[in-house]
Formats: sequence, structure tokens, C-alpha cells
Amino acid sequence: MGVTPAGAAVLAVDAGNSKTDVALIGADGSVLGTGRSGGFQPPRVGVEAAVDVLGQAVAEAAEAAGLPRLRPGAPYAAQVSACLANADLPVEERRLADAVSARGWGAATEVRNDTFAVLRAGLPAGDAPGGVAVVCGAGINCVGMLPDGRTARFPAVGMISGDWGGGGGLAEEALWWAARAEDGRGGPTELAVALPGHFGLGSMYELIEALHLGSLARRRVHELVPVLFAVAAAGDPVASSLVERQADEVVAMASVALERLGLLAREVPVLLGGSVLAAGHPQLNDRIGELLARRAPLARISVVAAPPVLGAGLLGLDALGAPPGAHEKLRAHFG
Repeated sequence: MGVTPAGAAVLAVDAGNSKTDVALIGADGSVLGTGRSGGFQPPRVGVEAAVDVLGQAVAEAAEAAGLPRLRPGAPYAAQVSACLANADLPVEERRLADAVSARGWGAATEVRNDTFAVLRAGLPAGDAPGGVAVVCGAGINCVGMLPDGRTARFPAVGMISGDWGGGGGLAEEALWWAARAEDGRGGPTELAVALPGHFGLGSMYELIEALHLGSLARRRVHELVPVLFAVAAAGDPVASSLVERQADEVVAMASVALERLGLLAREVPVLLGGSVLAAGHPQLNDRIGELLARRAPLARISVVAAPPVLGAGLLGLDALGAPPGAHEKLRAHFG
């Protein structure tokens, strides 16, 4: 397994919409240094500016590891394993791989969608990377992988690719139903009181005005997702219908991925990640379990609690042919 003179085998990168985590990993699976920076958003800021954000976390990790300043021909690691948000299509993965490779951080570079990090992080120690993962955070995505490298995936770029839900989608739906409840176009729902109340406002009209005019930052809409789940748990039919639909969407994606890979009738892990699923809302996760049991009765569902940068690191060790002990040591660090 190749390593650089500085001793780093893998530069693992997990970059989501809100934050980036980086770990420099030794050949034995030890973590030499870590770094964190902001979100990875190439559609908004452009590829080079987005990769600059990755560079901030990489530099922090290198400093923590005591590695010398990056020089041409002397990369930090043998393998860059980057799992990135907004790498939704294979063509985007290739373009981003070219941009990351050009920074010279590693002798070799592989870029994947960040959902693959959740999949690899959630597989039991010693398992080849095979299974299905669904991530429901700001958005929603699903990937499946077999040990021979075959994958199943979705474009996952929003409504135009048939997606529904995720934290952003749930918050927008909750606002839609609450607005119509207040002005009479829809039926009643406690969301009409709970959503503006979360921000200390007295009506949906005030909340709409605040969001539209910018006195309330649009990014704060994500704060409404826990409010939606609380209202649903209290028995509100409208809120409950949104939670149930989210469960339906998770199961639909997982079932299609399992079917594409020929895994519907096999014992296989189905891993749930992202802030919405990791929160453990019983109304959501229990329904997912019930519905998936009908489609894939042998599937083993679990929620991934480990940070996705672990998955990126394990994928990097896979690429280098690292021994099982290295994988186990890396898991122990993040466990």
C-alpha cells in the first residue's frame, strides 16, 4: 500500500451542504489530523471556490498532523477519498475529481457522492462495501453498492428528478399547508400556529412577510423540521401525512435500489443517515421499518450514527488494499 514520505495513506473528505470534515489517515488506520470548514456548494459559488472551502479543512488537518507545507510532487496522502454533496451525476463526479486532483493533495483521487460515505460508514466491520443507504438531511438521496463495484443510484437533484422531501422539502410543505390553513384555502392544521410561533411571530402572514422581505433568513426554514415532527407526534393529521409520505419516499428509493441490484430477497443492510433520519422520530422510522419489511423482508435496517468522514476514510483504505486491522482502527477512532 503506497504512502507519502509524510506517512499519510488517505486524505478522507466528507463535504455536505453545511460543513466539510477532513481526516488524514495513516497506513495503519490511525487518524493523524482532522479539519473542518464550511459547506460544499459548487452550484452556488462555482467549482473552484467550492474546492477552496475543502482546501481550508485540508490545510487544518495537515497542520494538525504536523505535515510539511504542500509542495509540487509531494502530496499529503497516497489516496484522496472525497465524498461530496452536489456530486449527484457521474459527470459531476468526474469534473469534481479533476478539480480536486489539480490541487495535488493526493497521488490518486476518487470522488463520489456523499451518500456513499454513509453507506460505507454503516457497514459492519469486515464487510465488503455492499448494501443500500438512504440519506435524508437537507435533501434526500439513495445509493446501493455490491461488493463487485456495481451501483444503483438516482440523479437526486430535486423535483425535476422526481425527489420529494428531505429537511428542505418537508419545511416547504409544512409552510404551504400552514399558509393555506390560515387563509382558508386549506383545512385546519396546528402547523399554522406552531410554525410562526417557533420564531416568536403571531401568524403565518407575519412569517410569510418576514421570509419574503428577508427580515428572517431563508436558511432558518430548516428549523421548522423538528416543529413539523412535534406537531405530527401530537396527532395533527396534516403534519402526520407529511411524515408518512416521507417514510413512503425513503422506502420507495431503498426498494428500487435493492431491486436494481437483485437484493430484494437477500439479507442485506439498509442504512439510514442524515439529520432527519438520524433524529430517530418514531413515527417516521417505525413506518419505514414496517413498509420496507413488506418489500424486502430480509433487509436489516439500521441508523448510521458514525460521522460520514469515516465512510470516506474506509473507502480510501479499500482503494489502497489496506488490511482489516487498519479499517478496525479507523472505526475505533470514530466509534
